[in-house]
Formats: sequence, structure tokens, C-alpha cells
Amino acid sequence: MVDMVTNNEAESRYEVHVDGKLAGFLEYRDVAGVLAFVHTEVDEAYAGQGLGAQLAKYALDDVMARDVKISPLCPFVAKYIDKHPEYRVTVR
Repeated sequence: MVDMVTNNEAESRYEVHVDGKLAGFLEYRDVAGVLAFVHTEVDEAYAGQGLGAQLAKYALDDVMARDVKISPLCPFVAKYIDKHPEYRVTVR
């Protein structure tokens, strides 16, 4: 069970925790006010549970709420946006 997804600003990444353990993350870099989503990774022990999609959804909902633009350099995030066109407004 997913405990939470959070934005760990100190590490420049969104994190998903399961049963109190870090299960995955989505790294980003701030490039002149645009968040470059550079890498998504889920621990093998949690593969196939949809955690990557939960990370992408949380991160994209967060940037939409803050009116921040992104550059989806991570192929996983780019594919997620293709499948969920409502998030295209976040892409710069």
C-alpha cells in the first residue's frame, strides 16, 4: 500500500513511499524556472504496481496547481503525458 507521494525539494525529486520505505522517485532539475523531469525510477521490489504512474500523476498535478512549466526529458513522463493529454498544458 502506498503511504504517500511527496515533493522532496531538498533532493529535487518526487518520492513514493510504501510501508514507510522509499519505493521510487521522479527526479527534476530547475532550468530557468522550467522543471526538467529527467528520470523516473521504481525499485524492482515494487515493479508492476503502478507506482511510476502515481509519481507522474502527483508531480504533474503539483506543477499544474503551481502553474509551473515542465520539460519531460524522462521517456516515462513523456509517454504518460501522451496518454493523458490534459497534462500537455504543463509542457513548455
